Amino acid sequence: MTTSTWFMRLARYRNEYLASLSATLCIFMVVCSNAWSSPALPKLLTEPNPPVSITAGAGSWIVSVQAIGGIFGMILAGLTVDRFGRKWPFIACALPVIAGWIMIALARTSVFLYFARVLFGISYGIAYGIVPIYIGEITSDGVRGAAASLITVMAKLAILFEYSVGPYVSFETLAWLSMIGPAVFLSTFVWMPESPHYLLGKGRIEEARQNLQWFRRNSAVEEELNCTRKSIERTVSERGSIRELFLPAYRNNLIIVLILAVGVQLSGMQAILSYAQTIFSQISSDLTDAEMSIVLGAVQMVTVLFPVFLVDRVGRRPLMLWSGAGSFLGLLLGAIYFTLDAADVDVARFGWVSFVGLLLFVVSYAFGLATIPFAILSEIFPKNIRAYANALFGILSGAIIFAVVKLFQVAQDNVGAYLPFWVFTVSTGFTFGFVFLYIPETKGRSLEEVQEIISGWRKKPNSKVVFEAD
Repeated sequence: MTTSTWFMRLARYRNEYLASLSATLCIFMVVCSNAWSSPALPKLLTEPNPPVSITAGAGSWIVSVQAIGGIFGMILAGLTVDRFGRKWPFIACALPVIAGWIMIALARTSVFLYFARVLFGISYGIAYGIVPIYIGEITSDGVRGAAASLITVMAKLAILFEYSVGPYVSFETLAWLSMIGPAVFLSTFVWMPESPHYLLGKGRIEEARQNLQWFRRNSAVEEELNCTRKSIERTVSERGSIRELFLPAYRNNLIIVLILAVGVQLSGMQAILSYAQTIFSQISSDLTDAEMSIVLGAVQMVTVLFPVFLVDRVGRRPLMLWSGAGSFLGLLLGAIYFTLDAADVDVARFGWVSFVGLLLFVVSYAFGLATIPFAILSEIFPKNIRAYANALFGILSGAIIFAVVKLFQVAQDNVGAYLPFWVFTVSTGFTFGFVFLYIPETKGRSLEEVQEIISGWRKKPNSKVVFEAD
């Protein structure tokens, strides 16, 4: 695509891109709250006269409790998105973030930090529950993939922001600066239209027509409106229940959901991002722990678009395998380094090896384990129960993230960093083996073909299928 063609495309779909960009500022807002712990915890644990005195154990609770809030946030998103629309629950999720940052900025006791992190988690769950729906419904087929990629771009930009600013400002100043997220999101998204898809479902046809005309920058939208209306009617008539998710026909599908949720989160990405600066402080390097965190954030930004360009060209299975292998190798280098360091072996000269290993892990995780499971989930379940499968995956992931992030600090303080890194390494190795043995390629196959493969009824060439139907 030439530069002139790209600009023409941007101009043609500019309202859709504008609304998507504004919506994903919410992702920037909530991920800032998630990444905050990396630069903030060292200020409370190691600097003299911190505004809030905490122990390392309390710090692990402050980091991990956000995952519990995230579970409630996802449930709230599911309960409100079809009742009150996409826009206003979306806007409302900024309020807990604002309250949380004010609590942190003014906190003189750890209780306020706990409350703030729970509020952050609620907003995090709501944001990730609604943003993909909103973008999917307002964008045209030709730009939907590019618009959806803004979700990941904004998430990595938020991490880079917290990692770059946090180490160089005070604890309180970091909280006030992080208010930039909700301020920019609210000042832009409040002017964006509601999803036409939601309005049609509520019978508000004229309002839906006007909003769709704004998004498409075209008054001729009757054909699309009719297609969307028929799709909504078909979805209502075919709506499933959560009980269908647990039918014997989907037993193997549920096993895949369970293993992917456990395997992906036990790779330790959330723990490494939450404690990045603390981890880097244990690595011998010419760079400071803050500088290594900034490099990590920058590398994430560079690799953010890999899955967008590769997933539909290479396929889901190869990307998951390459991602698993690269993540395993990167974590292995870190585990070996921390093991030798704990055994009093002089590893000062090889600190760069563990740092490169962690960067390899971040890069490898980004183009497979971070995104492909969601694509697989959307392709192994029928549309009428897909939302329940995604919700189950999200709740399982939230519970595991809580356990991993909480226990990471405990293990590091009482045993050493090598223990959680070996757990992450072994878990990632098992995930690689599971993908190799059990996950078929879903690209280019119909739902019926994928379902038959997973159920073990028949094998397709180049697929590894071990499940057998009873």
